[in-house]
Amino acid sequence: MTFTLNGKECTIRAEAGENAQALLKRLGMRSVRNSDDGYGFAGSDTILLDGCTVNASLLIAAQLEGCEVVTAESLNEHGKLGPVQSALIDAGVIQSGYNDPALALLITDLLKRNPNPSRAAIKDVLSSLFLRESAYQQVFDAIEIASKRIKNPQFEKSTAPSFGDNLRHVGKPGGKVDAAAAIKAEACFVEDFVAADACVLKMLRSPHAHAYITRIDTTEAESMPGVVAVFDHRNCPDVYYTPGGQTAPEPSPLDRRLFGQKMRHYGDRVAAVVAETEEQAKAALKTIKVDYEVLKPVLSIREAMAEDAPIVHNGVISYSVGAPDNLEEQNKTADPRDGRIHFNFPFGGDPRKNIAATGHGEIGDVDQGFEEADLVIERTYQSRQAQQLPPEQHLCYTYMEADRVVVRAATQVPWHVRRKIATVLGIKQHKIHVIKERLGGGFGSKQDILVEEVCAFATHTTGRPVLFRHTREEEFIASSTRHVAEITIKMGAKKDGTITAFDVDFRFNTGPYGNHALTVPCNAPAISLPLYPCENVKFQVTTYYSNIAPTGAYQGYGGPKGNFAVQMIVAEMADALGIDQLEMIEKNRVHEGQSLELLGKVGEGKLPTSVPVAHSCALGKVLETGAEQFGWSTPKEEPAESHIRVGRGLATMQQKSGIPDIDQANAWIKLASDGTLIVHSGGADLGTGLDTVVAKLSAEVLCTSLDDIHVVSGDTDSCLFDKGAYASSGTCFSGNAAKLAAEDLRDKILKTAAHLLEEPVESLEVEYPAIVRTNVRTNVRTKEYHDKDKRISFCEVAEYAESGKGCGQLMGQGSFITSEFAFPYGANFAEVAVDTRTGKVSLRKFHALVDCGTPVNPELALGQIYGASLRAIGHTLQEAIQYDDQGRVVNANFADYGAPMVGDLPEDFLATLVPSDDPVGPFGAKSVSEISVNAAAPAIVSAIHDATGVWVRDWHITPEKMLRALQEKQ
Repeated sequence: MTFTLNGKECTIRAEAGENAQALLKRLGMRSVRNSDDGYGFAGSDTILLDGCTVNASLLIAAQLEGCEVVTAESLNEHGKLGPVQSALIDAGVIQSGYNDPALALLITDLLKRNPNPSRAAIKDVLSSLFLRESAYQQVFDAIEIASKRIKNPQFEKSTAPSFGDNLRHVGKPGGKVDAAAAIKAEACFVEDFVAADACVLKMLRSPHAHAYITRIDTTEAESMPGVVAVFDHRNCPDVYYTPGGQTAPEPSPLDRRLFGQKMRHYGDRVAAVVAETEEQAKAALKTIKVDYEVLKPVLSIREAMAEDAPIVHNGVISYSVGAPDNLEEQNKTADPRDGRIHFNFPFGGDPRKNIAATGHGEIGDVDQGFEEADLVIERTYQSRQAQQLPPEQHLCYTYMEADRVVVRAATQVPWHVRRKIATVLGIKQHKIHVIKERLGGGFGSKQDILVEEVCAFATHTTGRPVLFRHTREEEFIASSTRHVAEITIKMGAKKDGTITAFDVDFRFNTGPYGNHALTVPCNAPAISLPLYPCENVKFQVTTYYSNIAPTGAYQGYGGPKGNFAVQMIVAEMADALGIDQLEMIEKNRVHEGQSLELLGKVGEGKLPTSVPVAHSCALGKVLETGAEQFGWSTPKEEPAESHIRVGRGLATMQQKSGIPDIDQANAWIKLASDGTLIVHSGGADLGTGLDTVVAKLSAEVLCTSLDDIHVVSGDTDSCLFDKGAYASSGTCFSGNAAKLAAEDLRDKILKTAAHLLEEPVESLEVEYPAIVRTNVRTNVRTKEYHDKDKRISFCEVAEYAESGKGCGQLMGQGSFITSEFAFPYGANFAEVAVDTRTGKVSLRKFHALVDCGTPVNPELALGQIYGASLRAIGHTLQEAIQYDDQGRVVNANFADYGAPMVGDLPEDFLATLVPSDDPVGPFGAKSVSEISVNAAAPAIVSAIHDATGVWVRDWHITPEKMLRALQEKQ
């Protein structure tokens, strides 16, 4: 067949029925990516076919015959960025970049047809593309820039403010250092490095939510053409681990095996086939015969708590330390088919009662606090299970290099991946090389090890290169999701609004495995209650096993659930007392310099060594600025239709910037022969701009150009240990490590320059651009005067260091740990319109303000806020995993799940950065992305109450729930 591909005639042979997307990938078109297994929803496979935008995955190759095919590669020029590509970078749109080449193609086509498109025309074009990360908002700025840049290539426009007047790089917009590779669809994702002869691993998954395998027969599959190996619970390592990528010893039960005899959720692993082609693997899966003893599933917290509840984990229990006195008695009833469950240390797990973990804490006297109150109210709030939906599914590619296993992974935690693979395979860590490739979105889900260990096991066992990639359905049924929570909270307050006491019972559903079963639930009180420092607080946390889809780390990490309950009861109390919600918040909120006593009673595996302090807090400025720009006190614009009600609400939020006393980050930086610099950061950039943070901090310290710094990150062979990209730690931990490494190198450069200039070190300083000079007229050693300043370039210093008489290549190393916290703060303001006839809630205005200290990358920080806010809006109004009564997920695809797209943007959507100066973060910076999911739900729900007088305490808030609530109020 013959067709034109990006302007060139192409004649090729194709298989009958071959998918057009697969064909284009075979022809080297990396931009035609697969997010949705050919459903045509996500749009990452967008091409132009004879001038029309279509999804390549919905075509067969024969449909390209005689046509003109254009992919995003058509926009690429060697060494240059096109106007649309550069505009997307300048506007801060590019995060992971997985779908962004398709976005660039759509915009280019739009501007060819309509050089000055309206907002409606832009939204129409963007409606075919799923942007989970950047939330579309900054795309409108990018299109304006691109439209003008097409006419005038020199056109520049900043879409973000600058911060740090005394800084050159930090706080200044400047684009991501790795954005060009992503927007040009250069090889950067795991799928771009898979060899043509790689085998494919496909997984047979349980059709039951709770069952024992009584018989499994894989003989036919093993004998089929192309099949290399078949694995199940009979021939895999008898090793138990936790999928959660956390610092060892993990505060999660070790309750997972590669394959188990007991199925604990719909989609659990039954068997895996490794074959030479995907078709052969799928065919072999169909021949595997499995018999099950089906058990009653446990689907809710209440069901897990019941006296006669089925036991999800009835295996043999063991402890590294601190085993309970009755452990032998507990194990008498263990069923060997359940395997084992191990606790590294005691954290309240009681598997025989379906309890994975517990925690508690208390300050003051809660009973006395309630006695002092003029009003006490008690409420129960519930949340639902949401999926992260990264555009790129979980995948891993493994192969052997001599006797080492090489793991190319889309992971947030390369060092934890290496450690867990070594444990499962029973080999030493130096025999494993993990290469973190670019992530097509993570949001916490790629903190968990869900594909890497089984893929590495397949390669280590067979010696063959293996690719294991989840389908989109597997993302819903077998990947990490947000924990489900049920929170009962009691609060007392005086008539003037002063809060006197909190008593909170946090109950969480961790699903079939206990990864993050302690830390996510304990983060709920830790992230919410300190927003309202109170002398009398008590809380308890209980996490239950069940048979829902697996849970794990998701951006916010317990914060959204805890904050929903705390913010909602504060709003309800304000309403009951007749106090304006903003006034109630302002009266009780946290202030800068305040000791957060409660945080001394809750930790992530261990308690803080000292009571944390809010070293910086611009929450007051956030509320003042937000209220003014939102128009909090101005009259609402009431709609003409009487059945539409308008209301306003707000909520505050808080997060951490890493985990003090537990986590660590390391970096080293070396001076190249020409004075340029290469930074080796252990940090794992998952699209948030961490590599850019590292580059900017290094350039700031060493007074050099950003173009003269290259960052290597997330490679376990060439970089130093970093605990990974989670807990909002990137800027504070990985960034500080890079800053310390740069300062170490700066000291060595100054020492070497002092030798060459024959000047004392204390008389020298580093200045831009990459020079060492003395501004001291008097030599402090000889008291002589200089006629002029002495100076030497980094290049000259490097050449001497590497010469035959030199001191050796100059390198700096930095290791960052801390016992101090850096807390970002923020607020969401929301205005809704509720249709009382249909129950539909429309979000008219949504303003998100964040105090992230000194924003290192302002335009990227705004993108993080927009993206996280829209995800949180989706969780509030649209998103939830749904089950039938047997525990089967019934909406395991994009279309039925219902994540927000461009048509769901608030009419007025605004993100604002409010600076502060934090002493813990580098150059005053704090985290920015994760905090932004924590306040949307309570802000929107309090706005719903303002509109209708109804409190909806079970989110997400569907039209059905809204209608029921309205009817109950009547």
